[in-house]
Amino acid sequence: MAGPRVAFETLGCKLNQYETEAIAAGFLGLGWCVVDSREAAEAYVINTCTVTNKADRKSRNVFHRFLGLPFHPIVVVTGCFAESAKDRLEATPGITFVVPNRAKNQIGALVDAYHRGAVSSPRLPLPNPFGFPVPRRVFHTRATLKIQDGCDNFCSFCIIPSVRGRAISRPWIEVLEEARSLISQGRKELVLSGVNMGRWTDGERNFAFLVRSLLNLEGDFRVRITSLEPDALGDDFLELFDHPKMCPHLHLCLQSGSTRILFAMGRQYTLDDYTALVYRLRSRRPSVNLTTDLIAGFPGETPEEFEKTLEALRFLRWGDVHAFPFSPRKETRAQRMPGQIPDTTKAVRTERLRQEAQTMRLEVMNGLIGESRRVLVETPGIRTKATTLRGVTEDYFPVRFPGVAAWNEFVDVRLVRVESEGGQLFFQASVVPV
Repeated sequence: MAGPRVAFETLGCKLNQYETEAIAAGFLGLGWCVVDSREAAEAYVINTCTVTNKADRKSRNVFHRFLGLPFHPIVVVTGCFAESAKDRLEATPGITFVVPNRAKNQIGALVDAYHRGAVSSPRLPLPNPFGFPVPRRVFHTRATLKIQDGCDNFCSFCIIPSVRGRAISRPWIEVLEEARSLISQGRKELVLSGVNMGRWTDGERNFAFLVRSLLNLEGDFRVRITSLEPDALGDDFLELFDHPKMCPHLHLCLQSGSTRILFAMGRQYTLDDYTALVYRLRSRRPSVNLTTDLIAGFPGETPEEFEKTLEALRFLRWGDVHAFPFSPRKETRAQRMPGQIPDTTKAVRTERLRQEAQTMRLEVMNGLIGESRRVLVETPGIRTKATTLRGVTEDYFPVRFPGVAAWNEFVDVRLVRVESEGGQLFFQASVVPV
């Protein structure tokens, strides 16, 4: 007989995605069935985000879908919005549990016990942000590996240190053990995740040491770093991009092209520092695809300073840009700063960034046509039947191609042309004959 059903909704960052997958794997181990969130279930887990006001609204809209359902499911709200709005959520009828970030690993056991009538209220042991089981594949092909949580930077616009806590690093040996387990499961890509990964440490070991340890493990796999701050990255880090298992892609956050605005944000680098790092990376690995985040309309940003951000976009030639309007978060310094920019102006500036970024992305992708790439297949395929397969290249471009392959296989392709669907660019490719 099938077990009870649980469904998930995840908003926000790669770290949330990892944690949801790990929570889901824990439910499967307890005999639960994971179903789509549009289906009826005994429990719904909503992993929320609070990085912007828009993220707050989306989080509220998602969990309200499950409140007041006639079959009275268990509703668990966790994630960063659950931290910032804890009291309000706990007073909301229909929400069963509000679970803090660093107790997410206990959600499966808590819900299972509650469903069986063994507990009536949450009694969580001491928090452990890394205490998840090794996740087997539930939602994603690429395996996310959590190495770090929290942040000590306290940028003036950012609420994350308040909701994720101070920086904490996962022990080196634990990271390696989980990586070996994932590789033994046949996972082909390890995606390193954390809030401020570049500050990972374990005794004398630094982030570059950790990544090199992973790259040197045996097996047919590759390692991808997600988002990094552009400070404290030395030659030992740049040398990682010489390794054949290292994905030549890096999301390197800039936020603004104005050094004055960067200082007001509390960032720990200048535009010149960032540019020098980009040149060093590209001189070492010319094929590296760099992507970034940009904020438009930070308090006091003049039209001339915004133009500097546009100029940076044009000369740094990122492969993709996440552009956001400044969103004032409660209890941050930026919320209290003079010179708040009107929402209409922020919207106009953000749209200009996005249009320029899309133009630049198209130029970058067109410049790669004719080149070969190794794609990790992320759609179900059948080895005996040709179908349209989808996946990502080592430098993190989406690809579609006709072929005969199965999920989680590497396939060598040649990039044929750039196409668009729903405003999203992707490569159409052909398989390279063996």
